[in-house]
Amino acid sequence: MVQAYVLIQTDSGKASEVAAAISEIEGVTSCHAVTGPYDVIVSASAEDVDALGHLVVSMIQPVEGIDRTLTCPVIRI
Repeated sequence: MVQAYVLIQTDSGKASEVAAAISEIEGVTSCHAVTGPYDVIVSASAEDVDALGHLVVSMIQPVEGIDRTLTCPVIRI
């Protein structure tokens, strides 16, 4: 199992709409609109890195109102 945080910048005024849409996607474990340099922070999990990439590129990034994403995989040290 691979877990990651996806930091999202949205178009102005779209954070709530983007967060609501993303929270419905399978594999998203939590999704919050926040303040700061990013507008939405997503916690996601997938079976492997390829499935995580599919989740981000094919399911999350196409959501209307997203400007940019940064995916931060969780590591275990």
